[in-house]
Amino acid sequence: MSRLSACFKDWAERGHSAVVPYIVAGDPEPGLTVGLMHELVEQGADIIELGVPFSDPMAEGPVIQKAHERALEHNVSLRNVLSMVTEFRQKDSKTPVVLMGYANPVEHMGYEQFAEAASAAGVDGLLTVDMPPEEAESLSKVLKQKQLDCVFLLAPTTTDERIAAIAKLASGYLYCVSLKGVTGAGNLDVDAVADKMAQIRRHTDLPVTVGFGIKDGQSASAIAPLCEGVVIGSALVDRLFHAKDKDQIERECELIGEIRVAVDAL
Repeated sequence: MSRLSACFKDWAERGHSAVVPYIVAGDPEPGLTVGLMHELVEQGADIIELGVPFSDPMAEGPVIQKAHERALEHNVSLRNVLSMVTEFRQKDSKTPVVLMGYANPVEHMGYEQFAEAASAAGVDGLLTVDMPPEEAESLSKVLKQKQLDCVFLLAPTTTDERIAAIAKLASGYLYCVSLKGVTGAGNLDVDAVADKMAQIRRHTDLPVTVGFGIKDGQSASAIAPLCEGVVIGSALVDRLFHAKDKDQIERECELIGEIRVAVDAL
């Protein structure tokens, strides 16, 4: 059983909802990323989704697009991101880390080479935003051979047929996108998320996290009862943009602490 699967099993038994912050590795500065990851855990993060900088992050809104641009200005590569995870693991051997990004850097490295390096670094899973299930079988197989989970997005428009196909390849958890559009766009429609979750549950028992549009304790607590975890991305990345030292990072990460309190109060 993978670390992600074991964690979700434990959380389900305890009635615990996962809080999953997303940050872009290397933003606002590469030297701050590992300390930021530790601070997020201190504030109550259960899983860290670590964005791999990419030049064409098509699923992202302006806030996260700019974060990718800032990280690329610092020449942060996939190998740099893996090195950050290695450093994080020197002090934290328990918190799952999922790399979230796009297929090109992984394909450029090679599936087997990536899986070997990611496993050695202490990565738990990979979510490639632009990898459709029709093209993901080889990658999923290689990842699972190294005990790495292959996580997929489910969009509001994903059909029953595609949910079933994706669920067969996925492991660890599924990431349900709460709204149509890019990250940080639109208003959260709780009823629509509830309907989508009911559709997903008909096809899989995998844990499901929900993201895109969760920005504070109120929105997190509205969604948390519907799923196994809530993902916070743009709201956190926007706050971190101006953080230039450890003290500022700690203040901005209080958003995750606030969401942790709100979700635990349910």
